[in-house]
Amino acid sequence: MAIQALHSASTGMNALSTEIDVISNNLANVNTTGFKASRVNFEDLIYQQKRQPGVENGAGTAAPAGLQVGMGTKISNTQFDFSPGSPVVTGRPLDVYIEGDGFFEVEILGEFGGGTGYARAGNFFVNKDGDLVLGNAQGPRVPGVTISGDVQTIEISQSGEISITRPDNSITSAGNLQLNKFVNPAGLQSIGGNIYVETEISGPPTSGEPGQQGFGTLAQGQLESSNVNPVTELVSLIKTQRAFEMNSQTIQAADEVLQVVGNLRRF
Repeated sequence: MAIQALHSASTGMNALSTEIDVISNNLANVNTTGFKASRVNFEDLIYQQKRQPGVENGAGTAAPAGLQVGMGTKISNTQFDFSPGSPVVTGRPLDVYIEGDGFFEVEILGEFGGGTGYARAGNFFVNKDGDLVLGNAQGPRVPGVTISGDVQTIEISQSGEISITRPDNSITSAGNLQLNKFVNPAGLQSIGGNIYVETEISGPPTSGEPGQQGFGTLAQGQLESSNVNPVTELVSLIKTQRAFEMNSQTIQAADEVLQVVGNLRRF
């Protein structure tokens, strides 16, 4: 009966609607520094087993295939694409690009949940207390780095050491930028503001200096652009929209079939 078709098509429309939401978020963040695109992974639902494969028929021979009807689809998960975005040269001394793997560490403010966050975006500022902070709306502090007093120039090496040149040409260290890696970065949870937090399935972070084995190096005066490919996203959006329309047509067809069945008693 076409009732199962109604259910299968509705699961498809529900899942595809979520995919449109994800694509929309990707396109909305095409200019967000360090943004990582997400993709939607699908999986099929349980199958109604009307005849098992290999069941013997009346002639004593095994059927070469069974009769199975699926119940639709659902979304397995959304998956971050952590491939690096292209570097954008800004020339600003507190813009830092990670050439390779790794995340900057920031201290999330208490009113936003507290704890430690991790970011690919390297657009830093210095707040009124001389702390190095991430340039998002909350301004979380980067631990271990303080830039105070009169500063003439700021130099950030590939290994993360921050050196300050004073007006009298004396050079002092303001701290070091550390990078962090995760065994399963796909398990990180995004909390907005270009920040991720660790979860049980991401595993704990492994910290290291930029340039160490497995960690990227830093490039001052550059920013990591969003890794969203607008052309790819637009093609995905059109395909998803068409698939959504096809599922709606399936519902219309199933409804017409049920109307025919309902009118049988009138003939």
